Order: sequence, then structure tokens, then C-alpha cells
Amino acid sequence: MASSDPPKRPRPGPWPPAPTAGAPAPPPPSWAKKTGFKPKLSGETNASDSGQIVQVDLEAGRPRVSVPVPAANGEPETVKAPVPVPAVPVPERDQAARKRREADGAAAAAVAVRSNGGANGQVRADPPAAAAAAKAREEEAVDVLPVAAEDDGFVSRNSHMKYELRDTPGLVPIGLYGLQHYVSILGSLILIPLVIVPAMGGTHEDTSMVVSTVLFVAGVTTLLHSFFGSRLPLIQGPSFVYLAPALAIINSPEFQGLTGNNFKHIMKELQGAIIISSAFQAILGYSGLMSLFLRLVNPVVVSPTIAAVGLSFYSYGFPQVGTCLEIGAVQILLVVVFSLYLRKISVFGHRIFLIYAVPLGLAITWAIAFLLTEAGVYSHKGCDLTVPASNIISESCRKHIPRMRHCRVDTSHALISSPWFRFPYPLQWGTPIFQWKMALVMCVVSIIASVDSVGSYHASSLLVASRPPTPGVVSRGIGLEGLTSILAGLWGIGTGCTTLTENVHTIAVTKMGSRRAIELGACVLILLSLVGKVGGFIASIPDVMVAALLCFMWAMLAALGLSNLRYSEAGSSRNIIIVGLSLFFSLSIPAYFQQYGLIPNANSSVPSYFQPYIVASHGPFRSKNAGVNYVMNTVLSFHMVIAFLIAVILDNTVPGSRQERGVYIWSDRETARREPAVAKDYELPFRVGRLFRWVKWVGL
Repeated sequence: MASSDPPKRPRPGPWPPAPTAGAPAPPPPSWAKKTGFKPKLSGETNASDSGQIVQVDLEAGRPRVSVPVPAANGEPETVKAPVPVPAVPVPERDQAARKRREADGAAAAAVAVRSNGGANGQVRADPPAAAAAAKAREEEAVDVLPVAAEDDGFVSRNSHMKYELRDTPGLVPIGLYGLQHYVSILGSLILIPLVIVPAMGGTHEDTSMVVSTVLFVAGVTTLLHSFFGSRLPLIQGPSFVYLAPALAIINSPEFQGLTGNNFKHIMKELQGAIIISSAFQAILGYSGLMSLFLRLVNPVVVSPTIAAVGLSFYSYGFPQVGTCLEIGAVQILLVVVFSLYLRKISVFGHRIFLIYAVPLGLAITWAIAFLLTEAGVYSHKGCDLTVPASNIISESCRKHIPRMRHCRVDTSHALISSPWFRFPYPLQWGTPIFQWKMALVMCVVSIIASVDSVGSYHASSLLVASRPPTPGVVSRGIGLEGLTSILAGLWGIGTGCTTLTENVHTIAVTKMGSRRAIELGACVLILLSLVGKVGGFIASIPDVMVAALLCFMWAMLAALGLSNLRYSEAGSSRNIIIVGLSLFFSLSIPAYFQQYGLIPNANSSVPSYFQPYIVASHGPFRSKNAGVNYVMNTVLSFHMVIAFLIAVILDNTVPGSRQERGVYIWSDRETARREPAVAKDYELPFRVGRLFRWVKWVGL
């Protein structure tokens, strides 16, 4: 019986089998030649004497080192970190960035080993990749925002950036890239004055003056923020966060019966409210309270709050476009085609249709409207736009006058009447008027603006900086935004001046992360603000085209807000419910306040698209104090406030892991001070930071 049993098979040896003595080693494959990888075929394991496990990232072409660390359950876990590889050729345009990364590489690699690594605040050491692989990834990552960490704990930071935060490639490249950066974000800079000044009863000349002032203030505040704020390449300007409260104040009941120059009186009221709220924001930042407030602000809170800002203007967008549908619809269609269907077309290495979608769409539509106006399409015999509507007798003219007023491009005389030189100066509209109820409304809005800026700081730092900023740097940036908004109130632009949300998308699209480019562009803005004809040219943009551009900008704002969910587990039922509730009630609760006590079809001097902003006169909150009624009815009618309140309460009370919530991970202060790269990214210039080293909550 024993002879019938099958013979026992020998126990298999180690894999791969050890080669016979003297046998030549097989030639390494092509990818191994590029990366310097040396295969081990001697039969031993991959464990080195130091306990490190060497692996190779085939896609990026770099070896990784896994350092065993103890886990909670006693089993060893590994934290992977890159190790140096032989230098490879890089494109000529990346030489400056490569030199800086080599200088900071040692510190970054050391931190990568000891950092836990998170989805939105981990240390990222730049892997030196092969030239061909880098070029391929660059083509793929044209307009990609920062994403969560991969399995190896890295984020592909700077893989597609042309210039990083501290790169100074030269005056010409900086000038060209800085110009394209500002042109691509032009809509966010200039469109708000074109909405609020006519709503205040201002003329085209008033609009021209406010536009010039906006360019001046945006340039000055951007320079201040680049040097003494967060030091990230973020353009400052009139934020859409302030648009809804500005319209609510403009349509307050006490301003409805004004006679004379309504524009200057309402502007002084806005200035007073903005100055007080900006002082509150500065205190929030420089007192260190912002560092504590950061614990409540996470992607699940930022996402619906910013999305609600864009969605809140649906009653203004397309109703205004519909006043001249053939012009407004063409404007929207062109911007959509340029930004989506033609976004991958390159001209001399630049994706001009994606970067310049808004100015290109505006220029083409304006040219079409000009040709139609000159051809007499919008001219009707016997009809004169200068005659008041109440004096028009002909029924035919009554029918065609509104169409003529909205479709023609020669109704504005702002360009002709604007001077060639004009210097914006503080208190140019008069002494600000301070009312506590309007100031309280703006103080609430300044908190929302700070939440918006926190999201922009974090997302932009993942694109251009070595690490996210410390809570002290964030507080410093918010404090300086408060000071710069005080300047906006003194000069009188109608809103505060904070970080524009569109900055993150613009950086990802233009691939320009150098703060020098932003500073040079800010100087150009200041020079342009002194040329009065520039403001007059912008003020002469027809209203229907402004509304069409705003439809696109507000849609982009809503999408950018929702994109913050990429730092959290977007598929989590917890986050889905919180964001869904926040967005729905941000639309529904303000609608209740806006419709409460409103008589349908009532004659009103306020246009239909501004009806949601007269809630202070008929809201449901009715106490004995008229000022309290004004504040409560107005604040609770803001979509962004409701979204923020619901999201911040639910996100901080509903149980969830840090990974599920996507909690923002900011750099540790002590660790950041020891790292040369982080210190160079965020330290104040001119040795100013040394004077404030004892103030731990506003710096490194």
C-alpha cells in the first residue's frame, strides 16, 4: 500500500528562484534603465538591513521606501516615502521650478516620512519623473483641481504647474502669465459694479467711476495680501458674497422715497456698513479667534455655503437675459462652447479658449450686437429712446422701446463722457453714514466671506505651495482681508474686498502659481484705474451681456463650491444628507421670508428681479424693535447664511470620522518653522515677521 501512495512533492523554495552560480543576470527592461531600478535576483527578500521595503511606482517612474511603523492593532504598517533617483532631463521652462524643488527636497522628504498624510493636508514631496512621463501627465492635468491622496500618500502637486509660488522666471514670462491670469478672472472683478450702481440709481458715468475705483482697490489690496496676508497667489476683489446684502441694503424701505442723488446717499450707507463689518473681520483674524473658528470649518461646511452664493441669484440671471434673447443666449452659448467643447485646443502651447472663454465670448457677442445695431435691426421709425416712456403715444413704439433699450449697444455714453485721467481717492462720495442694523447684516456676511477665503487658501496651497498654511497664517490672511475691506469701504466700491473664489480654478487652468505674476498684474490694475476711459469702456457693456456673463460666473461659483467635497468622502450617506439638506433649505427658507406678506401683482417701483431683496419691509419676524426686525428678516433671507448655519451645525454634531468629514489638515506651527520650504512660502517679507514672532496665532 505504501508503494501505491504518490510520492511527496518537494517543498517549493523562495520565489523568484535563485539563479545558478555564474549565470549572467538578464538585462533590465527599458523602464528600469530610465528609473535606475536594480532588480534583486539573488533569492533574498526585498527587506533591507534598515527594515525598509523598496517598491517602484511604475507610472511615475520613481522608487518608494516603505518604513514600518507600529499600528494600533500591533501589526506593522508602512509609510511610504520617495527616495532620490538619478537626475533626469526636464523641460527648459521648468528649470527654475526644478532648482527650487532640489533646494527644498531634503526637508520635504523628511517630513513625508513622519507625516500621517491626509486627503487634504498631507505633505507632498515632488517626485522627479522622467521627461516623457511628466509631459504626458501635464497634458492630462490641464485644468484639474487638487485631489485626494493616492494610496502611497502623495498628491501630484505641481506636476502640471508651469511656475510655482516662489518662482521668478523673468519679467516677460511673469508679465504674460500674469496678464492672462487677470484676464481670465476679469468677469469677477468688473461685473458687480455693473449690477449695483444702476440699482442705486447711478448713471453710466457713476458706473464708470466705480469700475475705475474697483480696479484701483483690487490692485492695492492684492499687493497687500501677497506681501502681508496669506502670501498665496490670490487676487482680491469685490466678492459675490457681498452682492446679496448690498442689494438688500439698496432696496431697504427707507431708500424707496428718496429724491435727488440716490446713488451717493446709498453708497455712503454701504460704506459705513462695510467699514464696521470689515473692522469686525480684522478683529476676528488678528485676535486669534479665527484659529478657533477653523475647527468648525471643513469641506462639508464650505461646499454648500459657497454653492448657495452662486445659486441665490437665479431670479436675476436669465430674466435679464430674456430682455434681448438673441444677444444674451448667443453670449451664454459662446462661453459654454469655448470653455467646454474647445477647451483642449492649444495655440502656441496655450489653451486660449479655456483661459479666455469669458472675454472672447464677450468680444464676439459685442461685435455681433454692434453690427445688428448699425444695420438698423433695432431701429424703428418714429421711436426715440430719449423720450420718457410715459410720453410715448404710439403703441408700436411702446412695444419696441424696451427691445431697443436692451439690445442696442449705443445707449450708453460712458466711454465718451469719461475723462482720460482720473485718480480714485478715499471718501470720494462723501462721509460714510453708519447705521447699526446695516452694519450687523454686513458683519454676518463677513463671516461667510471668511469661510469662502478659508476654502480658497487650502485649495490653492495644495496647487502651488509646499504645504498648507498654518492656522496662524490663515488668521493673518483673514485679518488682512478685514483691513483691506476697510480700504474698500473708504474708497467706496459698494462691497468688501476679499479673496475671489474663482482664484482656484484660474490657477488650475492657467498653471500659473507665482506670486510675482499676481503682484505685477496688480500694478497693471492700478495703472489702468488711472485711465478713465478704461472704466468708461467697461461701463458701456450692455446690460444683457452682463447678465449672460453673470449666469456663467454664478454657475461656476456654485460648481467651485461643490468641488470642495473632493476632500471628503463624497459618497458617504452622512455627507450627502448634510449637503442636500443645506442646499435645499438654503433655497426654501429664504423663499419663505421673501414671499411672506408679499401681495401678488402689487404695483412696485422695484423690478421683479430685485423683489427678493425687499424682504425687510414685509418679513415674518415682527417684534417691537424695527431695527431687530430689519436684521433678522434680512439675514435669514440670505441663501448662503442658511446653508452655512445648517451645514456647520450638522457637520459638527453628527458623528463621523475625520477622513469621512474631510477635516482640513493645516500645517503645524513648530514643524513649519523648522522647514525651509514652508518658511519661505509663508514668512512675512522685509523681516517683518521677526517683530511678530511672539504672536503665535497670526504667523509661523
